[in-house]
Amino acid sequence: MSDTLPSFEDTTDFENADRGYLGSVAPGVITDAAGRTIWDGDVYGFLKADCPDTAHPSLWRQAQLCTRQGLYEVTEGIYQVRGLDLSNMTIVEGERGIVVIDPLISTETAAAALGLYRAHRGDRPVTGLIYTHSHGDHFGGARGVLPHGTEEGVPILAPAGFLEHAVSENVYAGNAMTRRASYMYGANLPKAPDAQIGAGLGSTTSIGTISLIPPTVDITETGQEETVDGVRIVFQLTPGTEAPAEMNFLFPDHRALCLAENATHNMHNILTLRGAVVRDSRIWAAYLDEAIEYFHGRYDVGFASHHWPTWGHDNVVRFLAEQRDLYAYMHDQTLRMLNEGLTGPEIAERIELPPALAASWHARGYYGSLNHNTKAIYQRYLGWFDGNVAHLWEHPPAELARRYVAVAGGPAETLAKGRAYAERGDLRFAATLLNHLVFAEPDDADVRRDAKEALAGVYERLGYGAENGPWRNFYLTSAQELRHGVSGEMVDMTNPEMAMALTVPMLIDSIAIRIDGPRAWDEELTLDLVFPEEGRRRLTLHNGALTHRTVEGEPRTPAGLTLTLDKPRLLGLLAGRDVQELGIGVDGDPALLARLFSYVTTPDTDFPIVTP
Repeated sequence: MSDTLPSFEDTTDFENADRGYLGSVAPGVITDAAGRTIWDGDVYGFLKADCPDTAHPSLWRQAQLCTRQGLYEVTEGIYQVRGLDLSNMTIVEGERGIVVIDPLISTETAAAALGLYRAHRGDRPVTGLIYTHSHGDHFGGARGVLPHGTEEGVPILAPAGFLEHAVSENVYAGNAMTRRASYMYGANLPKAPDAQIGAGLGSTTSIGTISLIPPTVDITETGQEETVDGVRIVFQLTPGTEAPAEMNFLFPDHRALCLAENATHNMHNILTLRGAVVRDSRIWAAYLDEAIEYFHGRYDVGFASHHWPTWGHDNVVRFLAEQRDLYAYMHDQTLRMLNEGLTGPEIAERIELPPALAASWHARGYYGSLNHNTKAIYQRYLGWFDGNVAHLWEHPPAELARRYVAVAGGPAETLAKGRAYAERGDLRFAATLLNHLVFAEPDDADVRRDAKEALAGVYERLGYGAENGPWRNFYLTSAQELRHGVSGEMVDMTNPEMAMALTVPMLIDSIAIRIDGPRAWDEELTLDLVFPEEGRRRLTLHNGALTHRTVEGEPRTPAGLTLTLDKPRLLGLLAGRDVQELGIGVDGDPALLARLFSYVTTPDTDFPIVTP
């Protein structure tokens, strides 16, 4: 991205972020039932000071905006609670109660946000719930606004495909994503000028109780209109943009447009550093363009599930057009250059935004970055291989590192050269060289210690200079772990309600991805699972692969084994409980079931247990 920053004299974002303020939660600390702090917004008080030399001034500015906490009026009848989690909760007043949009990550922060609204606007019941898209920071706090037993008769709206994507993303690769998310958001870093100052999209993530109430109303097409508690809503489906299932929507009687997470006050991710399916930036741009035309003239304010609103129809159109151009430009220029023969890293070094976009605060790379987004677009079309056959079959990191260290003259010489590059300001190559030294694990304990400290120092300097929040958090978390080892807790995005939302095929897939393939190479096993409400599925374990398919009728399996069970009992098996304890009906040899689960590995975090 261009080194030319927008004008710091432009205070429009600060004026908009403060507009409509009604009050805050004080103190801004939220705890769970056990007294554990799951959110502390007050810890960011240091951001009131001028930017120090340990932070990029542009990211510091963004962090100052994101930490504003309180209840804000968007327009008459629509309110937002901001600064009590990574995301916003929006509340629309209806005829009998309120419609809640995106109930944050945790039930505790959601309950606090709802309490803040009620303290200023009255104790109105929740009469509708809307999930804008399938990411956990937009549904996890559902039980904080609709506790068990209160959801009866309350419509819960979500885009088509919401439930499948909401649960699959957090189960199939959930452990790896959760680990990387702790780097991305700086979850285990202190909150301080020389440590975590934010994540660009918000301050950080809460670490409370995750929940999920399944939708009762699917939005299946653009133009679909629904009325919830007297509130009219017109929807635009935007699948494959910021999330696989996502939607924008208009409140025509309020002249207010909700943009979900498709247009926020930063460049977003085409591929998040925590990991995900690569997003389609061309489709993203197309849906933003469609929104400009489809809703034109029908709103006076645009708001999203992160950051602050934009007021004035023409201002919103300009904002959407620039966001559209941002994703389209990244896509098209990446494709142009890859077709000229450039690789992903080469494109990332060469590409620059047009001056008008680079000068727009909302196009800056606080969360996504131009560098890693262009690499993601390259990956979407051409994959990991850059066409250079030397990269086709390289050694894995540790083996490669030992050879680099040998070529550099040994551990001591590598350390000296790494320090020299750092002193000359070539931090990127210093990080590469010292990383090889750390991975090579030199025999000399002093060299090992000094190599880790030298690399930590380089990462620290790279973090302090990063305009991108996740880059800063990755660098500083890595520096901390090099010095002090791995520590801290991770947010657990799995829970019984999310597990119960998995379909039977998805649950069986979750067994399949935990099969220890090499141990099961010689096993041949076939069995049928019969679910009273969902029919019969045949499981086959062969050559270390577990596959499954629907079976019509009542055929017996070759092994003569049929299990009758439901989803809670299947989850119990995944949690390690045995057949007899769960009361599963078995026709045949129960030992065959034990044989299947003997090959199922246990992940680093427990699979959520649901007792039948």
